[in-house]
Amino acid sequence: MELKQTGISRRGFLKGALATAAAATPQTMLAGFTPFKSDSLQVWSCGGLSEAFNELNAIYEARTGHNIQYTGAFAGALGKSLLALQSTTELFGARVLELSKKLRKAGLSLHFRPLCFTDYVLVVPKGNPAGIRDLKDLAEPGVRVMLPLRSSPPGSGPVKGILKNSNLTDAVMKNMVANGSCVINMMCELVDGKGDASIIEKRLTTHDRFKDKIEYMPIDEKLIPPGPLTFTLNIMKYVKDERLANDFADFVCGTEGQEIFEKHGFTSIYSARGLELIERFGVKDV
Repeated sequence: MELKQTGISRRGFLKGALATAAAATPQTMLAGFTPFKSDSLQVWSCGGLSEAFNELNAIYEARTGHNIQYTGAFAGALGKSLLALQSTTELFGARVLELSKKLRKAGLSLHFRPLCFTDYVLVVPKGNPAGIRDLKDLAEPGVRVMLPLRSSPPGSGPVKGILKNSNLTDAVMKNMVANGSCVINMMCELVDGKGDASIIEKRLTTHDRFKDKIEYMPIDEKLIPPGPLTFTLNIMKYVKDERLANDFADFVCGTEGQEIFEKHGFTSIYSARGLELIERFGVKDV
């Protein structure tokens, strides 16, 4: 991947940056290129974090000249491939705290830290034509409910758990007009007027295809299963330059990085709710 520079190659950019850094004072180096041993960093994460990571990666690359080789995909599959020693990466943004604990126990993760949290909300088309107020309204006769119960576990499991914990499963299932396997397609149908309400991850309310066409309301946190809410950032044993990896992690988990996660619908680890969840779930290295 080439830097967005005019008339200069990556090699030329790096040589110039290193020469500048050599003559720089500690104060000026903080704002410019920091010479690490490795030129690139391999980063994997749960696919739900992709939009936030794409923005973060672009900022980090522009500031440092380092190339972030990023892959966002189903975290469960990525985690299984890592645990089975079928693949490697240097940093891994994992979903579900238990996965990071397994990676640490297996000696594959050197250490991890809280990354961000997700949440689930009740969503309706703009204007709320059916007058939905809370989860109980999904059980009212005539309400057209659309749920992603055939999607991958992060999309379907918590939704099933929310219905079960609210004692609404049977009543809501009777009102279902769509049982989706793709949350994005289901949301497009919802804003087209084919349904009255759904339960989705809050991050999806920021999606460009429908962020201005929906409204959402919170769900009582006591009803939301805790497992899928947590994301952690792991420094893996395969890391080539731990200093570079920690620098990137500091940026992603720092104030600016967390603001970007919040922009994409996630909960910052520095927010009141984020701090409370860190303590409640024990999101700490083991």
